[in-house]
Amino acid sequence: MGLAARDVEITHNLNEISSGSVLVVGGTRNIIGLWKARNRGARIVQRLNGMNWMHRVRSTGLRHYLRAEYGNINLKFIRNSIANGIVYQSQFARDWWNRTYGLVKIPNNVVYNGVDLLTFTPSNVSTLPTGRLRVLVVEARLAGGYETGLENAVWLAKEIKKRLTLNQSDFADKFVELIVVGRVSERLRTRCKNQNGVEIKWAGQVQPEQIPEINRSAHMLFSADINAACPNSVIEALACGTPVVAFDTGSIPELVSQKSGIVVPYAGNPWRLELPNIPILAEAAIEVFQRQADFRAGARQHAEKAFSLDQMVDGYLEALSV
Repeated sequence: MGLAARDVEITHNLNEISSGSVLVVGGTRNIIGLWKARNRGARIVQRLNGMNWMHRVRSTGLRHYLRAEYGNINLKFIRNSIANGIVYQSQFARDWWNRTYGLVKIPNNVVYNGVDLLTFTPSNVSTLPTGRLRVLVVEARLAGGYETGLENAVWLAKEIKKRLTLNQSDFADKFVELIVVGRVSERLRTRCKNQNGVEIKWAGQVQPEQIPEINRSAHMLFSADINAACPNSVIEALACGTPVVAFDTGSIPELVSQKSGIVVPYAGNPWRLELPNIPILAEAAIEVFQRQADFRAGARQHAEKAFSLDQMVDGYLEALSV
């Protein structure tokens, strides 16, 4: 949409390309078509986020393991043998690829994801629920090893309630509500149960146009993905004025400023899925809850400064036209 608004001619048919540029979002099975387009004079630009890695640490089944390994091989081959340029979604993603597969001597840059700031907008603090502290998790699918993120979210909700009660704060009587957006197996739902003072609500998969309203309804987003390259859920939440609490893995330290949320040390080794420091994250979540107005204003300001669609389109146009 951004390119069309700037009168850039677009096609999704690789066979039509004899000049100009091809943007490969991650990988493709059509390696031969991509190679032919390059030989016809097209510039091949690959957009890269992270790699599949959880299947090497946590059992996800043979089928998922093989698909994940094939995906990595596909991405690596295009990067090392076909691409004329690379757009990394974050500095973390660039460092990860360079560390794992070495530097490639082609132009590359970092372009963060952007968000429509006219659609993802903030609301007034007064519209938030008053009888509960609401934590939000938004992931497309919590499976294939990513169940860990949900387990951490449930643990976080319980730890927040525990600390509110022990500290006998003004918020000790608050319910803690965890809203989970995304596909979750029935088995995992059964494992993650409510307890006194904590309620888990399963929103399931929702339409994209519902996300802004859901973001605005929460006091904070917990970024559940570990070592994420550039999670859209974080950027969309910030644009809605929803502060983010997260561990310092992946690109999160690049995306969340001190005024838009709180990022705390993971403590263990995230690459081995060691247990994180949930208690310190719970303290951060309580601080964000107590200073809602400040953090909500900071979240929106940061999104306007760093994650507009125009900035993203500018970055891609630079890469596509080099």
